[in-house]
Amino acid sequence: MIAYVEGRILDLGESYLVIQVGSVGLQIFVPSPLRARSRAGENVVLFTYLIVREDLLALYGFESPVERDIFGLLLGVNGIGPRLALNILSVLSVDAIRRVILSEQPEVLSRVPGVGKKNAQKIILSLQGKVTGEGLEGVHPIAEVDQEVLEALTSLGYSVVEAQTAVQSIPRDAPMELEERLKLALRYFSP
Repeated sequence: MIAYVEGRILDLGESYLVIQVGSVGLQIFVPSPLRARSRAGENVVLFTYLIVREDLLALYGFESPVERDIFGLLLGVNGIGPRLALNILSVLSVDAIRRVILSEQPEVLSRVPGVGKKNAQKIILSLQGKVTGEGLEGVHPIAEVDQEVLEALTSLGYSVVEAQTAVQSIPRDAPMELEERLKLALRYFSP
């Protein structure tokens, strides 16, 4: 197993980086936020996950060991392959994934392109007990009105992560009316 790779970014593809390690260039698939922040010539350290199959030898890289571990857990779910697991990590942060699993919110996972309702439920069922809430504040199921706010924000073009963060910024003592909660969530995005 290749635990990590340290080297200089030679090239950037649509979903991967080519990292020079010694005199070898390794193609490493990475989540899209990491790919977007990367620049040729930069030095990086990536915690890697190697997949070896009959027709595939692929290396996946992550910014932290925790992110790599979540990738491995996602691969352990029946029907979730490396592309879909990487796609989930491209849309949702590690904390967002943990929160979704612990609070049993398949509707949030099903918003990730390629993850349907069945896969979302399968992921939550498979990963319960394998993911901890350590470091997460007050994990609890999202209220129905906040689910509607989340849907409204994503329909306005905000990402699932941005929308979740905005909903979490709503004060606990705020009124439960949809319009008021939506206004409070939108304030999160204004400077």
